[in-house]
Amino acid sequence: MSTILVTGGTGFLGSNLCARLIADGNRVICLDNNYTGRLSNVEKLLDNPNFTFIKHDICDPIDITEKLDYIYNLACPASPPAYQGKHSIDTTKTCVFGAINVLELAKKHNARVLQFSTSEVYGEPLVHPQVETYRGNVNPIGIRACYDEGKRCAESLFFDYHRHCGVDIKVIRIFNTYGPNMDPNDGRVVSNFICQALSGQDITIYGDGHQTRSFCYVDDLIEGIVRMMNSETGFTGPVNLGNPGEFTIKELAEMVVAKIGGHVVYKDLPSDDPTQRKPDITLAKTKLGWEPKVVLSDGLDKTIEYFKTQIDLFKKD
Repeated sequence: MSTILVTGGTGFLGSNLCARLIADGNRVICLDNNYTGRLSNVEKLLDNPNFTFIKHDICDPIDITEKLDYIYNLACPASPPAYQGKHSIDTTKTCVFGAINVLELAKKHNARVLQFSTSEVYGEPLVHPQVETYRGNVNPIGIRACYDEGKRCAESLFFDYHRHCGVDIKVIRIFNTYGPNMDPNDGRVVSNFICQALSGQDITIYGDGHQTRSFCYVDDLIEGIVRMMNSETGFTGPVNLGNPGEFTIKELAEMVVAKIGGHVVYKDLPSDDPTQRKPDITLAKTKLGWEPKVVLSDGLDKTIEYFKTQIDLFKKD
């Protein structure tokens, strides 16, 4: 049994990861301040003797006395409404101070640590699909910069701690992911469309709907994450994890309408919103033997069923 710390463990991805790690027979310490996470996401784990929840902000130093074998660092708001408004400074702090605190903890415990980075480090990409060697096209002063540049800085810190302090690191770059435990109000396109349709609101497309995204079902992503953590020593990444199937936002809306019903409306595209997003997953296939299996239509069905159980959280009169 390994002892594993998951920061950001009550969030969408964190809670799904905690459940997987517990199912695999590990001891899991879940750390979160519940700013964008929800304790209800890990409610089924709270009575498990191998699961512990600690409420803590990773901007503050982390003191875990129990010997840690692995650390997954997910802690950071990933919801555009959460990081584009008044919490933008807190988002940068979480990315940077949080990375430092997690890396110091990994150094102290001689633990392997995996950083959850993002496809947002590529910005408005001039290379398509995006490969890990592409350095990106990011606006450092835009409304998304707190997240984009914060994650880029966190990657830099991880590699410097690896080079200069010998910390055993892994870095993944996650592309759009969806599935159970998403926050109905997180502002991501899949949850937006499904919740709007279920509550009888107009389905809102920002821009003309021709911008593209690639959507990975959460179970596929979690499998890739675990494989990356368990990959050979010295293989640091970064590694793209996502579904290379590319869809326009309009196509996604049409799929949701076909499954639930509803009417589509169009509004102005937000500043710095990328027009293309698709991962090249050659490295993940080669080094991890991983590629996603769940097709978008099937994943949407599972996600819709989940949101039907959450309808009281977002349905408007």
